[in-house]
Amino acid sequence: MKPKLFALPLAVAAVVVALVTWAAQSPQMPTALPVAAGRTPTTEGADETVAKLNQTFAANWEAEGISPAQAADELQMLRRLSLSLHGTIPSLEEVRQFEADEDPDKIKRWTDRMLADTRFGDYFAERLARSFVGVEGGAFIIYRRDRFVDWLSDELNANRPYDELVRQMMTEEGLWTGKPATNFVTSTINENKVDENKLTARCVRAFLGQRIDCAQCHDHPFDVWTQKQFEGLAAHFGQTQFSAVGVENETREKNEETDKEEAVEYVVEDRETLEKRVVAPVVPFGEEWLPKSGSRRDRLAGWITHPENRRFERAIVCRVWGYMFGKSSSYLIGQPYEPDPPVDDLPPPGELSEPDMLDLLGADFREHGYDLKRLIQVITASRPFLLDSTHSADVDGADPTRVDQLIAQGAVFPLTRLRPEQVIGAMIQTGSIKTIDQNSHLVVRFLRFVSENNFVKEYGDLGEDELMEHPGTLPQALLRMNGDFGGNILTASPFTASGRIVSSAGSDEACLDACFLVGLSRRPTFDEKEQLLPLLKDTKDDARKHVVEDIYWSMFNSPEFSWNH
Repeated sequence: MKPKLFALPLAVAAVVVALVTWAAQSPQMPTALPVAAGRTPTTEGADETVAKLNQTFAANWEAEGISPAQAADELQMLRRLSLSLHGTIPSLEEVRQFEADEDPDKIKRWTDRMLADTRFGDYFAERLARSFVGVEGGAFIIYRRDRFVDWLSDELNANRPYDELVRQMMTEEGLWTGKPATNFVTSTINENKVDENKLTARCVRAFLGQRIDCAQCHDHPFDVWTQKQFEGLAAHFGQTQFSAVGVENETREKNEETDKEEAVEYVVEDRETLEKRVVAPVVPFGEEWLPKSGSRRDRLAGWITHPENRRFERAIVCRVWGYMFGKSSSYLIGQPYEPDPPVDDLPPPGELSEPDMLDLLGADFREHGYDLKRLIQVITASRPFLLDSTHSADVDGADPTRVDQLIAQGAVFPLTRLRPEQVIGAMIQTGSIKTIDQNSHLVVRFLRFVSENNFVKEYGDLGEDELMEHPGTLPQALLRMNGDFGGNILTASPFTASGRIVSSAGSDEACLDACFLVGLSRRPTFDEKEQLLPLLKDTKDDARKHVVEDIYWSMFNSPEFSWNH
């Protein structure tokens, strides 16, 4: 009988997988934190800004007769920070290091550490890219979303000023492969032409926090934006072309009939009369902010990022606040009784009689060089971020509007469902004792990338409006319970965290503690110990493995695992 030709490749593949898993799980010498080189976040005046922010919240709580929640415990804060900044839960390795850290200000210290880790740029780049270029892949020959996200990650890790980032995205010329920032423009190409309307709506929504999409067809029914204003903004992209050399600003083109060069103009067609007319590039307000020279795109980018254009700073502050808390804040924008306002449809600055907290944070952001890492440091040091996610008012039979008011006014940290990437990131990390980061084996990181993409496809993507409320679904719960990926992590083997815990934990209590620290970033409660320790008592070998697997399965499928709190 001839040997089967596929037997050897399968055996080799199995060995490779085993070695890769072993490389990820086996004890290693301590590795250096993958630190991003770049601008150090500015700290001057940060404490004063945090104090002003806290005073504003405290004054409002007192005026409304609100008692805020208690402070969150340290392990809860570690998990919250890790999910917000890295998109995953902390590893057992990180938990042990955190608990051994005796610095009295270690929450701030670990915030700085996470911001210096290159995983911050990777995670935040994907989140910001959703508002900058959307979630679709687009035409591969002219658009590389992954190149854009990689470029954005590098810039975020280097802590490049945010206004510079935006100007480069809006004005970059060249090929989308060699000049990744041009993908901001090529993401809108439709029928071999730059979509000026889509670019305009995206710029105003992402960079100014205003939804003006409907004004491309008619005057906004509920706002001051008009169709004429939209067309004037869109005209700034009217000379943006793309060719074999990539994205470029073409100010003149040859008329084949007259054999003469003519100025490239932005032309629109009337929907009713079908008549065409030339539209000049104009801005709806702040004309004095326009640079005197440069291409049309250069001038629009300068206008959007002008220091006096407060919509610019307010938009990114509100978005980053939403990323850190898992949802937008109505109180932050001076509308404390509006539930879950969108982060890209903000009230204009100066609408209220007194400055709101977006003004406070926005001014600090602008005055310190549009420093995103500093902005995050200020937000994470604020009292609302440090509060517990439970409140004495939130009990069975409590008035739900009262609970919503507590959340809206920052008196309790909001419970929010994890994003798909956070769920799969947490599941992957739960399978390892060691931290999975850029120091992990290349193939391990590749397998994580493939697993994450496949899981998100099955779990469901939240799209561009990811901060809006999205209820969980039964298929999502079933995927965690019965999916192949979850099953592989649950299995207690020499290559998984659960197997390592079984073999190395010295006692039943240590075993149970390790399981909870790996899966939920906390120790079991008294009631949980009473229920679970008897199951571990006097168990050995396979019986003990099965108990640990069951504990893991229970944690995986608990609401606590799939929510940020």
